[in-house]
Amino acid sequence: MKFPIYFDNAATTAVDPRVVQKMITCLTSEGQFGNPASLSHSVGQAAKALVEWSRAEVASLIGAESSEIIWTSGATEADNLALKGAAQLYQRKGKHIVTLKTEHKAVLDSCEQLEKIGFSVTYLTPEPNGLLNLEKLAQALRKDTILVSIMHVNNELGVIQDIEAIAKITSARDILLHVDAAQSIGKIPINVANTPIDLLSMCAHKVHGPKGIGALYVRRKPRVRVAAQIHGGGQEQGMRSGTLATHQIVGMAEALRIAKEEMTHDYHHLKKIRDRFLAAISAHDPVVLHGDQATCYPGIVNLRFSKWTAKEFMQMFPMIAVSSGSACHTKGIEPSYVLRAMGLMVEQAHQALRFSFSRFTTEEEIDFAVEKIVESL
Repeated sequence: MKFPIYFDNAATTAVDPRVVQKMITCLTSEGQFGNPASLSHSVGQAAKALVEWSRAEVASLIGAESSEIIWTSGATEADNLALKGAAQLYQRKGKHIVTLKTEHKAVLDSCEQLEKIGFSVTYLTPEPNGLLNLEKLAQALRKDTILVSIMHVNNELGVIQDIEAIAKITSARDILLHVDAAQSIGKIPINVANTPIDLLSMCAHKVHGPKGIGALYVRRKPRVRVAAQIHGGGQEQGMRSGTLATHQIVGMAEALRIAKEEMTHDYHHLKKIRDRFLAAISAHDPVVLHGDQATCYPGIVNLRFSKWTAKEFMQMFPMIAVSSGSACHTKGIEPSYVLRAMGLMVEQAHQALRFSFSRFTTEEEIDFAVEKIVESL
């Protein structure tokens, strides 16, 4: 085994070796290294062809058309482009936005920025199990509501929101729906052809692809647009300027292509090792699980031990790489705003640990971690 044992896959995943090999073909002079915008010669044309192949691969995973995929630097940029870009273009219809207090900081901070320029945002409180109450969502909608933003799989809890039910509510009111799918893309099915989602954020590095690349799905029928937040060469239909990084785009496409093929296998593998982990731990300690366990994605387990705070656990077990919350907002060891929004006390939130697994997590690693933890209980 390699140490430390890595149980922080919700923060980022190791790039699949198959993805690395695909990316390498786009980096050197022997491969397709050209600028995809340089269409006057075959080098640029070859890179452009790979970009469009990649766009089609990503689109096929979610039931979209290739033209509906806009490349970004990651899910954070995609979230910013979706919220700020939609707010800017649709503000004549209204200036009210609805979201959930447990959303990713890329959504919450974008909403805060929009509030500073005159938009009104309703931050809904989740139920104690982390799920959104659909009746409360419906009640929060107003005549001037233009956008609802809800995460598919919560990055700290693994809770899966009922996006289909949410989409029915927003679609019936002609309100745009943005879904942050950073933690769900390639892991559980989502189909924009069957579900009226207008904007959907994705990234590669949560599913064994490279960091620094993501995409925003922007619905064409009925047509949705977003105002560009980065200006320059007018790439990506004018919605996101900048030279396209062919190697990263190809890496994202290959990672999602593999994920699509292996989704069922990966899901069952994760469920098996999660259940193995929880059964072994629970036999020795009455751990408390956070989030609705009936709907949680098995790759993420958020719990607290009766004996340790998160800080104490991580100091005691440096050979086990876990986290106390999202890597995107951690500044030292602070109580999770997600858990606090669910009603946990500060002391309880300080105890919370997130264990997150991947297709590369082994039963041997689970057993080793359990053995070390149980020895100290």
